[in-house]
Amino acid sequence: MSIEASANLCCHPTTPCEEVRVIHVRLRRTNAELELNFQLEGNISRLCLLPPSGHQDRVELWRRTCFEVFVGVEGQAAYHEFNFAPSRQWRAHAFRAYRDPVPLTNQFRALTVATMATSERLKLGARLVLADLSPVHSHAPLRLGLSAVIERVDRLLSFWALYHSGAKPDFHHPDAFALRLEAPQPDRKRSVVDVSGRV
Repeated sequence: MSIEASANLCCHPTTPCEEVRVIHVRLRRTNAELELNFQLEGNISRLCLLPPSGHQDRVELWRRTCFEVFVGVEGQAAYHEFNFAPSRQWRAHAFRAYRDPVPLTNQFRALTVATMATSERLKLGARLVLADLSPVHSHAPLRLGLSAVIERVDRLLSFWALYHSGAKPDFHHPDAFALRLEAPQPDRKRSVVDVSGRV
């Protein structure tokens, strides 16, 4: 039993990036896991990508090219942020409310990141075990924000998300949690959700 969704991210109008044609995201949710697959199409040689690394955890990945997911439970102010870099490094953050961080006590036992790059395409896949966030996440409707920070070779950044609500990019804004995923139901084998990015 699973729920699937797909969406294109949109670039914030104040940070244009001609090197990127599209960033597409596919998701698959079961009661146990959330699987994310990001695909960027464009001129990959004009982007800054950190090479693969053996280190799983690194601070401030969001200052360089990375893909992100924000995960909250429907009706709750608390949420988690996950940053995934093309180097396969990742970082998790916890918040009790909008931009109000709390110490991260969760152990993400089975968080995995895989990447593949060609001259015109960058793919990144990540998988989260929902019970690692809390016992509630496995069976509750989720609110998700999907985003990306793209660094060009000239070190300029562009900011991509499902939805931009303000004059400046703000992935933490409640409006950016624009994708709702129900918990899979036993009587349904698969559901599909389509989401379009909005500026």
